[in-house]
Amino acid sequence: MTTAPAPLKARPPRPRRSLLPALALTAISLFTVAPLIAVVVLALSPEDAPTLPHALPDSLTLDNITRIFEVGEFPLWLFNSFVYSTVSVVIILLTASMAAYALVRKRFPGRNALLWAIVATLMVPMQATLIPTFVLVARMEGVNTLWGLIMPTLANAQAVFLIRQFVRDLPDELFDAARIDGAGEWRTFVQIVLPLIRPVLATLAIFVFLWHWNDLLWPLVVGQTDEARTLTVGLATLHTETVSTAGIMSAAFVSFIPCLVIFVLLQRHIVASITSSGVKG
Repeated sequence: MTTAPAPLKARPPRPRRSLLPALALTAISLFTVAPLIAVVVLALSPEDAPTLPHALPDSLTLDNITRIFEVGEFPLWLFNSFVYSTVSVVIILLTASMAAYALVRKRFPGRNALLWAIVATLMVPMQATLIPTFVLVARMEGVNTLWGLIMPTLANAQAVFLIRQFVRDLPDELFDAARIDGAGEWRTFVQIVLPLIRPVLATLAIFVFLWHWNDLLWPLVVGQTDEARTLTVGLATLHTETVSTAGIMSAAFVSFIPCLVIFVLLQRHIVASITSSGVKG
């Protein structure tokens, strides 16, 4: 005698997904990107053609971008900003990672006090140390020089603290194996620590580059000649060169390109940093 098959259970209906969150995120994204789109449109609009906010341009041109390189010392401003940002990124990441490694792996008196002293400097605003720093740089004849622009910004307590938190989570077995293999401190740091902390280094590289690329106050103080200005200071003075709105937007568009490039190149390391920080053990 055969038994009747059990009746199939009806699947519960899938809950309908509301379109409201997607529409809200889309509206927020458009609101966020709108200023950038406006800058690009104004930068590529012909000089005398009607454009935003009155109308959309009939055609686009690169004349404004090529013409802005002939205004003032714009190529030199671009070069100064690139050197200021790139050199600062390299030196800050190297010195901060070395300091973080020493604070985690080395045992010496006052280590914790030194760490908290470094963290305490984060509570001191730059404006409070601006005048003493300028006086020191001026006495060393660093005004209107690239090294005078770069040197006072190389001590980055936030970078030391973030890398220290990352190095602290590395397993001790790696360092024990390196010690058994006969590796010294420098070899351990270069061949073990640096490859493993690459995600946080890439993340900090983006932040440090943007901080220096968009820095205005210190370059404005230390760069007092037209040749010593950075791009941000130069953009703030373009109105004195009788530059049109399209020209100013072209300069702003050019200044945005390096930030976009470095973010696109290093964005996957940001994801790796977030992923690895959530996985312990």
